[in-house]
Amino acid sequence: MSDSHTPESPGKRGEPSDPRLSSSFLSRRRFLGVGAAAAGTLILGGAEGCAAPDQEQAASRRGTGAPGPGPGEPWPLSSFELDEVSITELHAGMVSGRWTSEEVTGMYLDRIREMDGQGPTLRSVIETNPQALEIARKLDREREAGQVRGCLHGIPVLLKDNIGTHDRTTTTAGSLALEGSIPPRDSGVARKLREAGAVLLGKANLSEWANYRSSRSSSGWSARGGQCRNPYVLDRNPCGSSSGSGAAPSANLCAGAVGTETNGSIVCPSNANGVVGIKPTVGLISRSLIIPISHTQDTAGPMARTVRDAALMLGCMTGIDPEDAATAAGAAHGLTDYTPFLDREGLQGARIGVANQYARGHERVEALFQEALEVMRSAGATVVDIPVVEAWRQMGRHSSTVMRYEFKAGLNAYLAELGPEAPVRSLEEVIAFNEANAEREMPFFQQEIFLACQEMGPLSEPGYAEALSEALRLSRDEGTDAVMEEHALDAIVAPTGNPAWTTDLVNGDRFLMGSSGPAAVSGYPNITVPMGFFLELPVNISFWGGAWSEPQLLRIAYAYEHLTRHRRKPRFIPTLDL
Repeated sequence: MSDSHTPESPGKRGEPSDPRLSSSFLSRRRFLGVGAAAAGTLILGGAEGCAAPDQEQAASRRGTGAPGPGPGEPWPLSSFELDEVSITELHAGMVSGRWTSEEVTGMYLDRIREMDGQGPTLRSVIETNPQALEIARKLDREREAGQVRGCLHGIPVLLKDNIGTHDRTTTTAGSLALEGSIPPRDSGVARKLREAGAVLLGKANLSEWANYRSSRSSSGWSARGGQCRNPYVLDRNPCGSSSGSGAAPSANLCAGAVGTETNGSIVCPSNANGVVGIKPTVGLISRSLIIPISHTQDTAGPMARTVRDAALMLGCMTGIDPEDAATAAGAAHGLTDYTPFLDREGLQGARIGVANQYARGHERVEALFQEALEVMRSAGATVVDIPVVEAWRQMGRHSSTVMRYEFKAGLNAYLAELGPEAPVRSLEEVIAFNEANAEREMPFFQQEIFLACQEMGPLSEPGYAEALSEALRLSRDEGTDAVMEEHALDAIVAPTGNPAWTTDLVNGDRFLMGSSGPAAVSGYPNITVPMGFFLELPVNISFWGGAWSEPQLLRIAYAYEHLTRHRRKPRFIPTLDL
């Protein structure tokens, strides 16, 4: 069935008709652009995985705390009807008539207005969608006619601003060099979400160019969006590069978001913002018309407040895309519904390997990790210590070489797809733009990674093939695959990272620990779930495994989440009272 709400064609972005996106609203939020969402051909389907809401999760929601914007005190905010409401609950509410998609979308737009460009000023959203309410209304009419596409029908989600949408919202990777850029068609991810009935609420802020411009960058900063903040403690960093995709669902600005990862860019902001993130096997989800870094490691993935919500989103995004050859390998493995694997007893009988080499660096995180391991043992899992894996230590330098080759080739190919009207047409032109606009683009850190990538030759060079072969051998054959087989494991675990550091635009990020490398370099799946708090700052635990092991990882992660329920909503504290 063809879609009944085809948007107007891309063109000049006009003044939105809804007061929630009025010029006065936008003038207060000068970092936001004006855009519109399109919906291409949509496919109607069932509501797989939309069981009754998890009542225990609904009952476990926590309050915002008393008002008082001082050190250690929460920001004074009005109550919000959709605080911690899950996708499953939103779906059930729309079925029962409690809410319409238009009402839910409007509430999230109001929440963005209250939280993102004023008040706590999260700066998690670069661009909102002035046609979101119109699309929501049309999805409501479909529902009234008995046409429900699935669990995301009418559900508002945000996309990271490197995920292409062919509408009047732009896709810029946060860079002024691509300001106004509209891809010639939807990315594979945007297309799948539209088919599933999601309302694309707008574009989330990110570390500019997915944090691949400088080694001294501040995660969450982009020239278009400014510095994204951590909703738990506002002067702390949200990590990146999917900074806004982590901060926005954590702050209840959307039902869920989509981020992208090359190495750590989904799991690190999930850790810093206390949400669930799924970095899937490369090839499970299309990367077409996503601004790239590395076609070996890049993937999109869902970020949400619960494992169930992330699993629902994951199932809506899988599938073959002729424009991304890697998805052919996922044809035999991808599923449209991962909820049958959400088993509260999923830890019973599981064999969990502890990657101790990634479990050091912060004593409070180490203590929380030991508590997490004890939870798993008590739930019937066998916990096995993994000796230091030398291959994991060696893979990084080869991966770095691969990424520098692939970034130049991939970005040039992406810019070529934009056609003759592209604002810039090559990495060389992006570098020149940044130099010509250094006051706006490089006020805090430079572009030394760009310069190094520009010096790389074509992918036909022997150096590229050798680096790729070594990276895959060390991360897969002698890394995760060898470890999983030797110890007969169902999953490998480690802390995702350290608590969020104070944002520092002068010196950049401060990483004390992180476990994203093995899954990132190999292209294997990684799921991160809240593990606890140090002071007011959340930290997560990561579960990873072999290729296409998302079902098993979801089973284990969901069981852990059910037993611990560490997720709690942020209080928007300006700074810690230390």
